[in-house]
Amino acid sequence: MIFVVRLLALLIVAVLLFVFGGLYCLLSPRNPRNCYHISKWFGRLSGLFGISLELRFAEGAPREPGASVCIANHQSNWDMVTLSNALMPGAVTVGKKSLLWIPIFGQLYWLTGNVLIDRANRSKAMGTIAQVTEKIRAKQLSVWLFPEGTRSRGRGLLPFKTGAFHAAIGANVPLIPIVCSSTHHLKANRWNNGHVIVEVMAPISSTGYDKDNVRDLAKHCHQVMKSKLEQLDAEVAERNQGVR
Repeated sequence: MIFVVRLLALLIVAVLLFVFGGLYCLLSPRNPRNCYHISKWFGRLSGLFGISLELRFAEGAPREPGASVCIANHQSNWDMVTLSNALMPGAVTVGKKSLLWIPIFGQLYWLTGNVLIDRANRSKAMGTIAQVTEKIRAKQLSVWLFPEGTRSRGRGLLPFKTGAFHAAIGANVPLIPIVCSSTHHLKANRWNNGHVIVEVMAPISSTGYDKDNVRDLAKHCHQVMKSKLEQLDAEVAERNQGVR
């Protein structure tokens, strides 16, 4: 019954969001600011699913990132209502080209200024990373990437691919880690899903790295984010005691 009520409410909200969000984006198509506003609308849906979401900014973490590469852990479809709260002004995401073919959502994703890449074609994907690098430099953009490359689905923080780190090194910009506590406990048919914490961390410099030691940078960022994920999960587990 809970699931049905939420599904109906979600359908109504989604229709309103896509219609009015699409019209809003048409006023300034492909403007990166669109991505920030639409992501906040998605983020508010966390309350609909009984999630008590806390967004944190660690000491030294930016509120407006400027030219940078944001890297976040990628868990499941719950990211749309949890991590979306952390997307900052001037940031756009990089997603699979196939997203464009999802009715309404794909078109809205494109209108908000996000970057689409063809991950099935390695040469095209690497070319797109080069284009992203150029956009960071030319427009002072912040691009949001999921270095795991796929959803972890409760398996912890998966090994990182190097695309995000090549982009940061190529543009000579910092990486901003963003970590969301584990969401595998969330259920659509439960009123109270307890706490989830999303933390924006202090930037990690890409200076001193190049294509020969890019994996060292990826490994360092992985260690930093893995440690933070463990810390957040421990805190959430304590705060969620008694949640049914």
